Formats: sequence, structure tokens, C-alpha cells
Amino acid sequence: MKREIVQVGEPVLRLKARGLSRDDILGSAVQDLIESMRNAMRDAPGVGLAAPQIGVPVQLAVIEDRPEYIEKLEPEHAAERRRRPVPFHVLINPKLTIEDAETAEFFEGCLSLGGFTALVLRATRVRVECLNERAEPVTIVAEGWYARILQHEIDHLNGILYIDRMKSRSFSTQDNYTRYWKDKADV
Repeated sequence: MKREIVQVGEPVLRLKARGLSRDDILGSAVQDLIESMRNAMRDAPGVGLAAPQIGVPVQLAVIEDRPEYIEKLEPEHAAERRRRPVPFHVLINPKLTIEDAETAEFFEGCLSLGGFTALVLRATRVRVECLNERAEPVTIVAEGWYARILQHEIDHLNGILYIDRMKSRSFSTQDNYTRYWKDKADV
């Protein structure tokens, strides 16, 4: 089933999503949801998608930062963001811990705020304890852009959007970001 990505203003994006039980995770409804989310994320395209973004308020997100996305960046931009490919994986009932006081501020976008971007300050190293699609416990330690993706998607599961954390004067359309800021140092 093809899922549409809901846009800012939809109440589901502001709810704290409910956790999933082992039986929920292993059931066909959640397994089908994971596949639908993978397809919606890739079709968009994006590097992460949380279930509330397709109207389902459960603690589930999918992440994948494909090599071809990174290859489109200037090498210095990818290096500055510490961006590396991340294979497809699933986060269920995640608990995030900031691992380091170091932060970085970069422009961030969201599939649920189509056409916009803003500077967001995020931790550069995090730990996530969660379950995978087989209801097995997983620990992820991530840094750089991967840490940013994890924080962004887990925020969605708690009803938080990047606009709640953004540097408000940096909020811009994607077109204006490309025109005025893309090739300059982040402001």
C-alpha cells in the first residue's frame, strides 16, 4: 500500500507516538508498515522517515543514507558534515542519549515540511537503544550526519519537528537556500 507523507499542521505530527510490543512488531501490520515506509522514504527521496509522517502514531522509524545521495554533495560539504552511507535499518521504541557535548549547526529539511530548510543545532554523537524489525534489541552509536538523522527521526516520535529547534532567522525555502546559502559557509 502506497503511503502519502503528511505535512506540517497534521495533528499526528504533534503527538507522542505509542510504543510497540513484540507481538505488534512481529505481526503483519507492522511488517507491512515497515515496507511501506521504506518505499515512501526512497520515493521522496529522503534519509529517514518516522511512522507519524505517514499518519501512524507509533514508535517506528526507518533510516537509510544511500551512497548516491552523498555523491551528489561537494566533497568538502560531505566531509564537514561527517556524512557517510548508512544502510537501511529500522528503529522501534528508541531511547536516545547524547554521548558528547560537541554540537554542530547545519541546514536541515524534512519530508513533512516540503520545500523548506533551516539551521538546526544538534549533538554530533549519540547512542540509541531500540528494537529492530525482528523485535531484537539493538544499540547504535552514531556520529556526524547519522547522529543528526537519528535525532531528527526520534524527535518525530515525540511530536517534535525541526522547526521547534531551528535558528528561526535561517528559515528559508529550498529555492532561496540554493540561491543564497548553499555554497557559503553555514550562517
